Amino acid sequence: MGDWLRDRLPAHVDVGGMLERECFVDEAGWVVRAGDPFVPQRFVWFHRDLRDEPEVTAPVHVVHRDDRLVVVDKPAFLSSIPRGRHVVQSVVVRLRAELDLPELSPLHRLDRVTSGLLMLATTAEWRRPYQELFERRAVHKTYWALAPLRADLALPVVVRNHIRKERGEWRADVVPGAPANAETRVELESEVDGRGIYRLTPTTGRTHQLRLHLHGLGIPIVDDPLYPEVRDVEVDDFSRPLQLLAGQLTFSDPVDGTLRAFRSVRRLPLLAAS
Repeated sequence: MGDWLRDRLPAHVDVGGMLERECFVDEAGWVVRAGDPFVPQRFVWFHRDLRDEPEVTAPVHVVHRDDRLVVVDKPAFLSSIPRGRHVVQSVVVRLRAELDLPELSPLHRLDRVTSGLLMLATTAEWRRPYQELFERRAVHKTYWALAPLRADLALPVVVRNHIRKERGEWRADVVPGAPANAETRVELESEVDGRGIYRLTPTTGRTHQLRLHLHGLGIPIVDDPLYPEVRDVEVDDFSRPLQLLAGQLTFSDPVDGTLRAFRSVRRLPLLAAS
């Protein structure tokens, strides 16, 4: 069981210390020890003390709220959901309390370092119909990114390739020759201070897709901590936000059929604590 817990839990969890302190128990309440044999389908429970999390002081703008949906404009460095080392500093934990919506839950993914629009269901009742929109790719998403200019790059261009991300790895990678599972249209919209503001229209939603696609074009997104190289950045360093903005969501509402369109209040370039 000790080997399985070390493999299963993130590296920052002190599994050895928790085993010594008898923090793991099974469904009957019996202590799970490192040398116990692994038992398939066994449930293991534990309580993990939370660290003191530095506050992400940038505001979470509520763009829209009704009986079914809440749409927020999330700042960089604020997690969408509580996970790993970011629990209190997450959209779900913060807004469940602020909006008095204990069942509030996100309907799609948005990386912690990415800013912009995140859509949430107010209650479990509405989660399924709106999640199915994202599963069917019926939500039109538009992103904007700040990245270098390349005079020799012919735009607009549609990037198609196969992206793979292994569990436990920080970065994703492109698999040459594999069937395409990721597609993004890239357009240069304007220029600011010698850099380009690019409009990105993905038709798929692979992990790190936009970051990889711009990196592959030779125009990596400004202040990306992973591409082209992994930067040694402290987890609570909020000084250089990734210059990627989830700027627009458009879809036909599955409940009443109305056209829904939401736009971020943020603009590039993004500043620290903005």
